Amino acid sequence: KDGVALLQLYRWLEKGIQQSPIPETAVAEQLIRFRKTNDDYFGESFDAIVGYNGNGAIVHYRAEPGTCAEIKPEGILLMDSGGQYHTGTTDITRTTALGTPTATQQKHFTLVLKGHIGLATLKFPRGTKGVQMDILARQHLWQYGLNYGHGTGHGVGFFLNVHEGPQGISPNATGKSNVAFEPGMITSNEPGFYKDGDYGIRIENLVLVVKDEETEFGDFLRFETITLFPIDLQLVDTSLLTESERDWLNSYHKEVYEKLAPRLNEAERTWLKERCRAI
Repeated sequence: KDGVALLQLYRWLEKGIQQSPIPETAVAEQLIRFRKTNDDYFGESFDAIVGYNGNGAIVHYRAEPGTCAEIKPEGILLMDSGGQYHTGTTDITRTTALGTPTATQQKHFTLVLKGHIGLATLKFPRGTKGVQMDILARQHLWQYGLNYGHGTGHGVGFFLNVHEGPQGISPNATGKSNVAFEPGMITSNEPGFYKDGDYGIRIENLVLVVKDEETEFGDFLRFETITLFPIDLQLVDTSLLTESERDWLNSYHKEVYEKLAPRLNEAERTWLKERCRAI
């Protein structure tokens, strides 16, 4: 349901900016309208962060009427939003190229994506804590002397708080990141990169901890990605991906298409199919 609302929002935005610039605040307002079409919808789980170009590099940016940026068919848009539904709470961030991205932008985006995939595909023994996982999201950025200044993941409640303990993922060895992960926990997977004054990149999905297998070395758990929306392929430098990373992305997009397509009309399915194509 949330993925369909986001799809409708991005189609509306892509069409609208070809006619005239659209204020960041108008995007957040329109997303609420699309989410409200769901009978299950209760409200936003937090005020949407709609950051265009340099505003996207401000991690907790909030657009205000009259002073916010106007979005045009160029540059990069970062949007972090969430819906509160009677059947659950969502939190998703997508970074989208609204024009032709530069090679540097693609490189930065792909390094973030590699970290996202590294965490999404992690298999770990029971008792593993978020502080032990965090490096998987940052290691590819570190190789180029890059980093980001926020945590990698936070707990999400079931129709409760969008930021909810006890668990978390960050380099901080105390607090929430020092809590062991258990089956049933829902956590965000959201590495990023921010070039001050230029653009911000963040890729966020929610992941569910599930049981994987029991061996002589103990119980092993893994993450199941439960957020369903395309990752912008325009920003991916495929030469930086390993075969397994490419397989993950193709498999994820296959699942996104299969689960969203039955809820869409023909024009929406066409839009989604192009963005979920195999690479």
